[in-house]
Formats: sequence, structure tokens, C-alpha cells
Amino acid sequence: MPVDPGPYEYFGSGRIASHLHGSEAIFSELWSTYPLKLLSPRTTEEGVAIVYVVSYGGGLVGGDFINLSVDVGGGTKLVLLSQGSTKVFKMRQGERSSIVLRGSSSVQQVTTTQSMDVTVSAQGAIFVLPDPVTCFRSASYNQIQTFRLVGDASIVLLDWVTSGRKSLGEEWAFSRYYSLNKVIVDGKPIARDVLLLEQVQAQVPADDTPRRSLKDRLSPYSCYAMLLLYGPLTRGVIAEMTTQYEAITVFNMTSPQPVIWSLSPICGGAGCVVRTAGVETEDVKNWLKNALRGLENVIGVDVYRKAFL
Repeated sequence: MPVDPGPYEYFGSGRIASHLHGSEAIFSELWSTYPLKLLSPRTTEEGVAIVYVVSYGGGLVGGDFINLSVDVGGGTKLVLLSQGSTKVFKMRQGERSSIVLRGSSSVQQVTTTQSMDVTVSAQGAIFVLPDPVTCFRSASYNQIQTFRLVGDASIVLLDWVTSGRKSLGEEWAFSRYYSLNKVIVDGKPIARDVLLLEQVQAQVPADDTPRRSLKDRLSPYSCYAMLLLYGPLTRGVIAEMTTQYEAITVFNMTSPQPVIWSLSPICGGAGCVVRTAGVETEDVKNWLKNALRGLENVIGVDVYRKAFL
């Protein structure tokens, strides 16, 4: 469904439509407008197509609005990747006016928004495996993603965020991060995941209870990830992860573990939602790479490795 760009200065849109031609996955549509850019390298894997979803200038800024529509044909396996983390800046250097809504000066003006609407036909599959979102100091970011699956379609969805540029002292220093993911199968919602990270207001509440900053609430972890798997092509990975999770022993720790995670089955075990947190982003990346390694048999070793370079 088209999204009204409203008064945004930079409204980028794009469209991906893939289907099978014999055993080869091809694109009937593949286009984008600034600041969105879509790149599709060739792959030798049968039925597999890759698209890198990137932006000009190495990131997005307040006021940018990205709207991407995706249609995955039956039997097609579409892998969506990014090149490095999705960086979200508060504003463009020297272009303060470009990040505000025309004729207004409210806080909402500097919010960066990305919207993606995906339809996957029967026997098709979508693998959303981007690098994490990294919000710079004072940045505000909204992400809304809707996935509509038909019949025995499959999905692997990775949505993760880092604390920011720790080396520059920007640990959980962004203003707001909001992410909404909805998965619908044959018209029936099966999952709705929302993550809101927002800085507290400066004033002290009426009960005089000190408000904890975002950094205080989320430390010592600097990366949080949500992973959703559903459909026949994910059964092997789900089974392996479930076995590992059931073997976890809970005991008191004197220090935080490098990676912690939990698993919740959905749809009677036909899918699952995994939540992961790590002290370092690289810890989470390595954990995800190992946990999802069974996808090598689904999309191919070379394609899988591109997701976790």
C-alpha cells in the first residue's frame, strides 16, 4: 500500500518484485528513489535472489522517509541485506533545513522513518538479515515492517539495534528508537513485536523517584536483537535452537554473560521468536551466525556468509 510522503523533504521509495523463471529467481521490478538504493548482485543459487537495501551517504537523517514494497513470488527465496549498519543521524551537516518538515518546528520533524510492506506467495520465502541499526546522539528513528505470508510461505526476520558509537561516548545516547514488526499468515496475525527505547524526561516524577536513563536501564548490554522464524523452510533451525534452549541451566552469575537469549514458540511450534542481548555487538553477531547456520542448506553457503561478514 502506498504511503503518503506528506511534508517530508526526502521521501525515498522502492519496489522489489521477484519470481521464478525456470530455476532462476529474477526481478520483474527493482527500482528505488533517493535516498534509498537497491543493489542486486548475481548469485548461482537456484531460486535465490539477493537485494542490498542501502542509502546514499552512508546513512539516514532526521526527516528522511523510506517506503519499500516487496513482493516475493511462489518458490522464490529473497534475501534482504544491508552493507554495514543502518546509521541514523540527527541531521545532515550544513543542511539543517532539510531535516525539518516544511513550515513546522516540532520535535517530530527530526524523526527518521522506514516502512516496509512485504507479501510472500505460497512456497516463497523472505530472509531479512540486515546489519543492526545504529542511532547517533539525539537521533530519533521509527521502523514499521509488515509481512503478509500466504499458505506455506516462510520468513526469517532479524531486527536489531546497537547502543550507538561507544568509542565516542554515545552509548544509548539517541533520543528515540521505535520498531514495529507484524507478521500475518493467510490474513490472520500471528506475531506483533514492538520495541520502544526512549530517553526519559528531565523532570522528577511526583513521588520523587529518580528516573533512570536509557543507558542505566540497558547496560551492560550494548546490542539487542529480535529474531522471528516461521514456515517449513525454518523447521530445522527452529528444532536446533529449541533443543539448545531447553538444555540451558539457570544459575546465579557473579558477572553478566557476554550473550543472553530466550526463545518463545508461536503457532504451536510452527515458528518462534528469539530475543538476544550482548555486551558487544560482535558477540550478538557471532551468536546469530551460529544459531542460524542451518540456513546454509536453504539459501546456500555463499549467500548465508554475505549476511554475517
